[in-house]
Amino acid sequence: MNVRSKLLKLLEENEDTFISGNSLANELSVSRNAIWKAVETLRAEGYDISAGTNKGYRLENRGDILSETGIASHIKTAGVFRLDVRKSVTSTNTVLRDLAAEGVPEGYVVAAGEQTAGKGRQGRAFYSPARHGVYFSLLLKPGSKTDDAALITSAAAVAAAQAIERVLGVRVGIKWVNDLYAEGKKVCGILTEAVFGMESGTVESAVLGIGINITRPEEGFRKEIANVATALTDRSAGRDSERCRIIAATLDNFWRYYQNLAGRGFLDEYRARSVILGQDIFVLSGGEKRPGRAIAIDDDCRLIVRYEDGETAALNSGEVSVRPM
Repeated sequence: MNVRSKLLKLLEENEDTFISGNSLANELSVSRNAIWKAVETLRAEGYDISAGTNKGYRLENRGDILSETGIASHIKTAGVFRLDVRKSVTSTNTVLRDLAAEGVPEGYVVAAGEQTAGKGRQGRAFYSPARHGVYFSLLLKPGSKTDDAALITSAAAVAAAQAIERVLGVRVGIKWVNDLYAEGKKVCGILTEAVFGMESGTVESAVLGIGINITRPEEGFRKEIANVATALTDRSAGRDSERCRIIAATLDNFWRYYQNLAGRGFLDEYRARSVILGQDIFVLSGGEKRPGRAIAIDDDCRLIVRYEDGETAALNSGEVSVRPM
């Protein structure tokens, strides 16, 4: 964590309280000039920091500024993530895939305040309005066999669910395989795009993308998704660095699981948060809906379905919907 991140964390922990430049310098073991430079950088990022003669510095309003410094100040995993925060991108997955081709390391994170062409599964768009959500992608180089790599999305779903609950106090469920739900509507989508080695059968790299709807857009959600999407809060504006904290907590949670994907430490919670187990569902494939019941999630995160004709199948991927009563 650099000086800016440490300084921001101190100011956030002592919000509405002046801290002298000398005290900050001693706490962070840097010069007062380094403190001044860090304050100016934070101000340039949008943080409202006041200074008073013989008083020091004070963070006036944390708000919900998305910045590299803000995310870094809340990350607990040391020496792993390299943060790249942008105001607007086409898609964080697209940008990171291009950067991966240029050789950026594992742990590189692209986050944006807005996506103009956000990507969902099966070529769908992911609505990503400015200021109302978090949209970020993480570069992975697992080097694991494909069966283990398939667990990345499931681990990320649990990691994001835990982060949301920790930061916002909202419990969310998981709709197999990659969506998070609250009050019956989607609040988060996860898309993992992998590059496979044909000879080795391993995942050479993977881009893990996560989009979370935090606050409600003033104009509401687009008509075509208004019945299926919602936000985690009824507010139209974020506060208390929510976006930075959710990204940081998700990254920390995910990295813990990622270090031992084969151990499946996330699996029990993945099952416990399922919103479709025991439900009558439709399995959507090739434009057809096949009725069945979701009876289990196996150790490889495959959905075990018993169709109405008695056939049982283990689904590796696909799309399901809960049948109306």
